[in-house]
Amino acid sequence: MSHGLNKIMVIGHLGRDPEMRYTSNGKPSTSFYIAVNRNWADKTGNKHNQTEWFYVTTWDNLAEFCHQALSKGKQAYVEGRLQTRRWTDAQGNERLRMEIVASEVIPLGEKSAGVEEPVDSAQTIEDFEEN
Repeated sequence: MSHGLNKIMVIGHLGRDPEMRYTSNGKPSTSFYIAVNRNWADKTGNKHNQTEWFYVTTWDNLAEFCHQALSKGKQAYVEGRLQTRRWTDAQGNERLRMEIVASEVIPLGEKSAGVEEPVDSAQTIEDFEEN
């Protein structure tokens, strides 16, 4: 029997305050966007900066903790697994979003003053396949 591994670890800053919701049977879930920056210089010495936005979902006690301990601009370590969420929007378009389902979240450092709000990361399947 073969086993796989689905694990991701990121450190970044929250792009907005976490949003907490409850399922119909009262299970808490908190979600937020986290920005991870990558800086590098090319062969000619020009500096580049790229920001990747990750959508993070937490459940149960971790959801309650994140709702209380995190806020926009706060740096955090997030560990979990990647999951693809598919749904049909109100216009009938199939939507797709990769998200981190977190198993561990640790607040780090201070807030960053320069964190921009993320653009809604939900994409259509066609958009996802083109990238």
